[in-house]
Amino acid sequence: MPTALITGASRGLGAAIARALAPTHALILGGRPSAELDRLAAELGASTFPVELTDYDAVAAAAAEITELDVLVHNAGVASGLRPVASTPVSEWQHVLEVNLVAAAELTRLLLPSLRATGGHVVFINSGAGMRANPGWASYAASKFGLRALADALRLEEPGLRVTSIFPGRIDTDMQREIVAIEGDEYDPSKFLDPATVAAAVATAVNTPADAHPAEVVLRPTGRRA
Repeated sequence: MPTALITGASRGLGAAIARALAPTHALILGGRPSAELDRLAAELGASTFPVELTDYDAVAAAAAEITELDVLVHNAGVASGLRPVASTPVSEWQHVLEVNLVAAAELTRLLLPSLRATGGHVVFINSGAGMRANPGWASYAASKFGLRALADALRLEEPGLRVTSIFPGRIDTDMQREIVAIEGDEYDPSKFLDPATVAAAVATAVNTPADAHPAEVVLRPTGRRA
């Protein structure tokens, strides 16, 4: 059975992706060490990659234990403070870019030998903010535009791998609740994508037959739930 590593897997979209891939893949669940991560691993019969992704020494040590990897799903990320450029401090730029872009680039670099060994697949969970920038979202959009550039360059540099960028609209998660609260709006989950829907799109991309390369997948909420 092929092996998939999913970052940010302890809850929300990451947990949904893990459940979507569990029938077809042996799972390695990445995330900060937590009871949530351990419970999901026990539920799915998975192993864990319990590291803080910006602790690069710990990431390198953990990645060295993985000699072959079929799928790497970059799901971990943070939102910005929803501030205009005029009031966004340098510390926020550094934090958002490091978590959303630099950490993904470094983990990819470390795992490239393992991915090359299998002709693997790298999936980047991007955002609509990786295709357009809106007021108040400059640092977040910059990190996601950068993530798109990372994926595009990797796709050209590593022709033996498949590289997919997923661009979902807003997703019904705890992070989304926090964002809506900051925006001062009432939370209506029907306005957002179900995490299981986005996870199904990831699984479809991963399980696409080898003769096709799913380079980009764009999902937008319809406001309807079946």
